[in-house]
Amino acid sequence: MSTLIPPGMTRRLVVAALAGSAADLAGLGLIASAAWMITRAAEQPPLAALSVAIVGVRAFATSRGVFRYSERLAGHDVALRAQAATRERLYEALIPSGPLSHRGADLLSRMVDDTDAVQDLLVRCLLPAVAALVTGAAAVVIALFLLPAAAFALLAGLVVAGVLLPLGTAAASRRWSARLAPARADLAARVADLVHGSADLAAYGAKGEALAAGMAADDQLAALERRQARVSATAMLTGVLAQGLTVVAIVWICELSGTGPVATAVLALMSLVAFEPVLPLAGAGERLTGVLAALRRLADLRTVPPAVTEPAKPAQVPDGPLTIAVTGLVVRHGTRPPALDGVSFTLAPGHRVAVVGPSGAGKSTLLSALMRTVDYESGNITINGVEARDLASDDVRRLMTGLTQDPYVFQASFKDNLRLAGPEASDADLANAVRSAHLDQWADRTGWDTPLGEDGRTLSGGQLQRLALARALLFDPPVLLLDEPAEALDERTADSLMTDLLDATHGRTTLLITHRLRGLEAVDEILVLEDGHITQRGTHEALVSTNGYYRTLWQAEAMLHS
Repeated sequence: MSTLIPPGMTRRLVVAALAGSAADLAGLGLIASAAWMITRAAEQPPLAALSVAIVGVRAFATSRGVFRYSERLAGHDVALRAQAATRERLYEALIPSGPLSHRGADLLSRMVDDTDAVQDLLVRCLLPAVAALVTGAAAVVIALFLLPAAAFALLAGLVVAGVLLPLGTAAASRRWSARLAPARADLAARVADLVHGSADLAAYGAKGEALAAGMAADDQLAALERRQARVSATAMLTGVLAQGLTVVAIVWICELSGTGPVATAVLALMSLVAFEPVLPLAGAGERLTGVLAALRRLADLRTVPPAVTEPAKPAQVPDGPLTIAVTGLVVRHGTRPPALDGVSFTLAPGHRVAVVGPSGAGKSTLLSALMRTVDYESGNITINGVEARDLASDDVRRLMTGLTQDPYVFQASFKDNLRLAGPEASDADLANAVRSAHLDQWADRTGWDTPLGEDGRTLSGGQLQRLALARALLFDPPVLLLDEPAEALDERTADSLMTDLLDATHGRTTLLITHRLRGLEAVDEILVLEDGHITQRGTHEALVSTNGYYRTLWQAEAMLHS
């Protein structure tokens, strides 16, 4: 529990619990004093005999609203802060984590629905339980002074409604509640597949099968929710029966003991009201089972091992022009053969190095190792002599970062997507980055505030890559890393983008991952990476004149463009 409550919020949670208890106690006092006043007035006493009760009714009625408002204000403040803190911790756990086996919709379900469980735990389980305990105890104590036998009857009814019934609903829901959250996540994932893959499903005639799978997931979720509804309805019915039978028993005990009408009315109505904060506990017991299952799902995400190991005491970030030295680098994914095996090269300040090679050669893995998004098994990556593993990974990415292979476009305006790389950048800075990426004419024609749509579906492939390049240039890291910037583009667009990119990176320390050779005459060195090894290195002219992968690929490209 202590890990869910944000620092400094414990006192406010206590205030919420006390305010909620005070509101229910005021309601109890309101009914008791009103019952006494009405029955006593029927005996036509002097008006002065009712003055205290009149004041009490007014005081309890007013204070109940004040206390309830205070409880809602403080309780929801703590709950919402706890929910936000839980999401923040989840973000912090997911960002440095390795590859996840969870589907995107499942992660979204955990991020949205399961984090709501923190709010439910505090607002719908903890605070109502405290208020019910305080109010029920106060009612029993008052009844004990008025008629001990009635107090025992009231205690028995409260135990049934506030203890046995919640335990029963929790036990009944435990059998299926652990499947409810995964069922929601599975339905969300299948709906996402239907929405995002509708064109492909229709093209290949798989729409019916996918729709049937989605309907099956919906039927499974509906069946679980029907069970939940039956448990809730049964719990509500049982609680109301316990309340009614307790009041009848108290009235019967009062009749047998010869209690006067005033005490009988006070005991009966007070007992009736004492159940108000207790009856919701049955639903809280049922909800608690689902909350605990959701919290376990969140804990499962937070235990995902990080992709890289952070140093206990990060070294100081090196200054000045940066020299990146890679020596004997070995990177392995799981138990598979090394993706990189003994890679060594140096990236000097102001130099541009291109890495080419066939698919699966380890090019993107090399960039991931440099950006500290994957750990390396052995070897070294040094930045001005400082080992990259001795630096915080965020510090490394501030020094070396850039364009990833699959840039993501958020459902926001073109300007806001640019500001991802420079939140404090001025409009002039944005314009310069867009101009360097040769996207300025499109931006002026379309509009800087134009929403780009989900996943950038309103952009062509070339525009998407140029937007990503503009981001990288706007961020302006000391070492610019570019991963397959012309991937999946047509020849004309790819050639144009590569020409603009090489022009924009002139004089910048740049590492370019590419499978295209056109324009590489402009870089200082080319590394040929095959099966995790550097098999060739040199300038474009030297590699073209030497037998090997580079010359073969150059000849193939020349034939393609002839």
